[in-house]
Amino acid sequence: MARAKIKTAAKRKTKAAVKRKATTKRKATAKRKAIAKSRPVVKRRAAAKPTSPAASKPTATAAPARRRAGSAKGSYRAKVRMYRHGLGDCFLVTLPTDADGKFFILIDCGVILGTPDATALMGKVMADVLATTGGKVDLLLATHEHWDHVSGFAQAKAQFDKLQVDQVWMGWTEDASDSLAKELQGGRARALAALRMSALHMQMAGDADGADEVSALLDFFGAASGPSTHDALEAVRAKAHPKPRYCNPLDPPTTLAGTDVRAYLLGPPRDAKLMKKTLPSSKDPETYGMAFGGLQALLDGGATDVSQAPFSTLFAIPLPVAREMDFFKSRYWGGPEWRRIDAAWLDDAAELALQLDSATNNTSLVLALELGDGDVLLFAADAQVGNWLSWQNLSWTVGGKAVTGPDLLKRTVFYKVGHHGSHNATLRKLGLEMMDKLGLAMIPVDEEMAKKKRWGRMPLPDLVTALTAKTGGAVLRTDDKAVPAAVAGKVDASNPLFYEVTL
Repeated sequence: MARAKIKTAAKRKTKAAVKRKATTKRKATAKRKAIAKSRPVVKRRAAAKPTSPAASKPTATAAPARRRAGSAKGSYRAKVRMYRHGLGDCFLVTLPTDADGKFFILIDCGVILGTPDATALMGKVMADVLATTGGKVDLLLATHEHWDHVSGFAQAKAQFDKLQVDQVWMGWTEDASDSLAKELQGGRARALAALRMSALHMQMAGDADGADEVSALLDFFGAASGPSTHDALEAVRAKAHPKPRYCNPLDPPTTLAGTDVRAYLLGPPRDAKLMKKTLPSSKDPETYGMAFGGLQALLDGGATDVSQAPFSTLFAIPLPVAREMDFFKSRYWGGPEWRRIDAAWLDDAAELALQLDSATNNTSLVLALELGDGDVLLFAADAQVGNWLSWQNLSWTVGGKAVTGPDLLKRTVFYKVGHHGSHNATLRKLGLEMMDKLGLAMIPVDEEMAKKKRWGRMPLPDLVTALTAKTGGAVLRTDDKAVPAAVAGKVDASNPLFYEVTL
């Protein structure tokens, strides 16, 4: 009898424990569902109505994630690899996926013209991309048509041809079917042709310094002979099947498949005035535009092909020399005003080159990656003042709630510093000062090369100081010989080819 009572009591105790365990499990499940329900869910863009020419393009939601070994979701939120190949941008972002895999994003791959052994160097960079990703990236971004951002796609052709790409994203400014994009591309092509001609004339006129200044800025577009930025972009475009996604800031955010990360597109703006606004102005901030000055005749249809010049530069007489020769003195400088030869119209060439460079920077595709916990990684490419200003008016509805451009800036914890830290590619009041949570800034810069190109304030010392103060010293440059103490525990510096930070 005693044994029966003990056995019955034990059964009752076991049943009670099982009941408590089931109740606890139901409560935990209900809590997880409530949390999941409270988070905004982004529907695929296919359901969105087009709001602009660029937004009407087929939606490109990230392809299904592939299982890749070595990534346990939760061990890190993101990894950002900044290649240390010189003055240029190349970033590889790794995101963990639900399937314990990896989602790879390659953002640009280029180096400035004049870099020693550039072809071999970019081949090494692309080979590392192949090895790290297993030969396949989920998303490839080409932010804008500058050599220091896209040269690798042409210089490392053998390696790039081996890379498989699920999706290609480019700015709406690269869409040949977009009327405003076609207008911008046509103006850029005419300006480039005119500038190359002006650089030749400067050499002939004995203005070597002026010619060098213009040529240095033209380096952003590739060499006059050989592969160009256009060729590099075409190589990227060829990776898209059936075609790239031409991104517009009006597009709704995209959830990257297999991850809890949303991709927001902040630029380039569709406002032509903002596109041309490259420098801040306290008096009249909307009036700055491209002033072609004395080159306007060339842009309006004059001869612009340097190869069509009537004489080789071997037979050209510099203007300062010609002015001292009796023949030219009597016929071209000693007669009526209208007969005089003058190279003054070339004075505007350097200004035009600088403005063309800046206007192209403002076509930059700007990416903000919102992590699952709300923190933001900002990749600003070379966006300048007008591009930045346009973010203030951006707004998207996500899960019934408004997400704005300023809101994303306030939640930015990582910033890829714009245009190698130049003076007009990071706004102060409407930019850096809004980044309340900023913990790390990466600057892809080679100060020595910048000085060789006569860009003496790249990066801008005042900007570096502000970034250092904002991040508590967590500023990492590609030309750093050693990792700053503030980020030492987060950075993999084992390979001289790159720095990689784990967030």
